[in-house]
Amino acid sequence: MSKPKQILVKPELGNSIDNSLQINEFFPKCTTPNCKGWPIVTDNVSGEILCGSCGLVLEEKSLETISSHGYDSADYFTKKNSGTTNSLTMFDMNMTTVISDRDGMGHSLSRATKNEFHRLKMLNTRSVTPRNKTLRSALLFLNLLQMKLGMPDSVAENSAHLYRKAMRARMTVGRKSKNLMCACVYASCKQGGMPRSILEISLKSNMGRKEIARTYRTLIEKFDLSVVPFNSKEFLTSIANEAQISEKSRRYALEILCTAEDAGLTLGKNPKALAAASLYLACVLNIEQKTQAEITRASGVTSTTIRARYYDLKKLYLESCDNL
Repeated sequence: MSKPKQILVKPELGNSIDNSLQINEFFPKCTTPNCKGWPIVTDNVSGEILCGSCGLVLEEKSLETISSHGYDSADYFTKKNSGTTNSLTMFDMNMTTVISDRDGMGHSLSRATKNEFHRLKMLNTRSVTPRNKTLRSALLFLNLLQMKLGMPDSVAENSAHLYRKAMRARMTVGRKSKNLMCACVYASCKQGGMPRSILEISLKSNMGRKEIARTYRTLIEKFDLSVVPFNSKEFLTSIANEAQISEKSRRYALEILCTAEDAGLTLGKNPKALAAASLYLACVLNIEQKTQAEITRASGVTSTTIRARYYDLKKLYLESCDNL
């Protein structure tokens, strides 16, 4: 014999404290006689908001006790939400219209209501313009790139913002939406300090590197973006992990790069090539068996470029040893 379900009914707070509580427009206020009315205490476990002086419960079972946004004390009670936040990476800003054939209780609708809702579905589908379809496919491509490149949500949000801005400026005319999205991702990675090269984005997106670079330059000139170049030190960890280089050689390579930066040798050079060349030089100095081919496979930079940067770093290292 199954036990009957227990139904809990939430008591009406207003019926018990109508005479002693007046809710302000922004903040609950306790008006109990001989009460200071402060401080206001929020219990994050039970969701109750109560007066710290007399203990009167001002609000119980609030929708969200810990806000996901930086509201101040005046806006906290007016901007509570119970759903997920809006996101620029979603086509409709996370405000999707879902039209179902069943009601809220899961029961099937009547035939007349089904016909009406079917008509609403058709109108909703036809209301999507070709521009919105392009935006939807581009944002789906952005979600795919975010998973492949391991981008954080902040970089993905900035990429979606740049793409929407480029669409309003009609930069999608005569260009592939995927190339433009890859350029936005590369610019966002630079602004967010996330080391991702154009070659990596090109390989993960299956798009041409030259087209992405050309679109990226146009994007920078169009919106006058302030982009800081990548630092060579940011690529050390990824290349060393891929080539399985010891920690001692990594620290030695970091010292070599710091010396090269102080001497001004890194200006105008490929940061990834400098990182690969410093790791190769560190392996040679520490007698660690690593070939140029292994460093090339780990970094994605040609052996010719690594060899040229290696000779520059080696010359600088020998000069610094002579000065000591």
